[in-house]
Amino acid sequence: MTDAAAVGTTAGSKENGDGVRARNLARVLRLVHLGGPQSRSQLTAATGLNRSTIADLVAELVTEGWVVERGPDPAGRVGRPSPVVEASPGTVVIAVNPEVDAVEIAAVDLARTIAVRERIETPSVLDAAAVAALAADVLARWRTGALADARVVAIGVAVPGLVRAADGLVRNAPHLGWTDAPVGALLTDASGLPVAVGNDASLGALAEHLFGAADGADDVVYLNGGPSGIGGGIIVHGAPVGGVGGYAGEFGQNRVGAGSAVLEDEVSRARLLDVLGLASADDATLAEALAAASDEEAVRRETERQRALLAQAIADAVNILNPSVVVLGGFLAQLEELDRDGFAQEVTDAAMTENAEDLRILPASLAADRLLLGAAELAFTSVGVI
Repeated sequence: MTDAAAVGTTAGSKENGDGVRARNLARVLRLVHLGGPQSRSQLTAATGLNRSTIADLVAELVTEGWVVERGPDPAGRVGRPSPVVEASPGTVVIAVNPEVDAVEIAAVDLARTIAVRERIETPSVLDAAAVAALAADVLARWRTGALADARVVAIGVAVPGLVRAADGLVRNAPHLGWTDAPVGALLTDASGLPVAVGNDASLGALAEHLFGAADGADDVVYLNGGPSGIGGGIIVHGAPVGGVGGYAGEFGQNRVGAGSAVLEDEVSRARLLDVLGLASADDATLAEALAAASDEEAVRRETERQRALLAQAIADAVNILNPSVVVLGGFLAQLEELDRDGFAQEVTDAAMTENAEDLRILPASLAADRLLLGAAELAFTSVGVI
């Protein structure tokens, strides 16, 4: 099998006798995907299946190109050495993140390695059709270059806006100017691949929960700050919370103060760029500029003002959801990092004491990869790989 149809065969949902095998194949693949390379012995222990069954399942996954098997790790363990199974670098999905100033595109394999990526800056905001055409053109170029030997099975798109969970329609991405935009269908038509679309912050929350700062935490609030404002994602009891339509987590639209301003109007990347005298900047450049100018009066006043509003917003979320971890991404992490202890105290002072007990506030550890890895996870999941 050489295309997305292989996914349904290998990790599908047949409900006959083959269904058990299909679920076990998916189970083994997910263990390797989430946990990294594992020996057959470790897979046997994790699944409760016998060694011969694991060997048979691994052999099929190798044949289908989902995993590769290598020799055992160096000697030192008691007993017969066990071959190591790891996700195949040859099976990839394409992750796409459109923003107001650029479109970022990456190829991500099952081991979460980004094989190739491009950030394509745009002089103006692109509509959904233009984003689909651009992503398809980049993929076509990669197929004759960096991905010439790869099997591309799906595309995931992380959009800064409201995405309907039922069908991936972008109902409203105000900063992009998209309303009821069928970017997934457009991209499928342009690429010939299945496409899954999700909210960027929700996908960032998923990535940080599975692989990043919130790994091991079951109750998480994630806030992402980017050029399009502030979005959020929620994990409760280990599961993403999307709400009835898939629109949960829009913390940036919460009102602040008595006026009509919302959080993302007042806690704003654009305001930071303005006070720093920068026309534009990526996250790394903005972080460097903030650190260098943190003692300047105007910069200090603006960052303190934004930090106070952000602390109150987080405290409100803590009071409602009682998470164990709050993860901050993008420029929100940069605000927090200016004075981590002071910011944590601001949040604690604004929240109910009991709700803030043992709360951890952490920067997103996946940094600039978080939205791309989240989009890739959505793509792999949507076609039944994991």
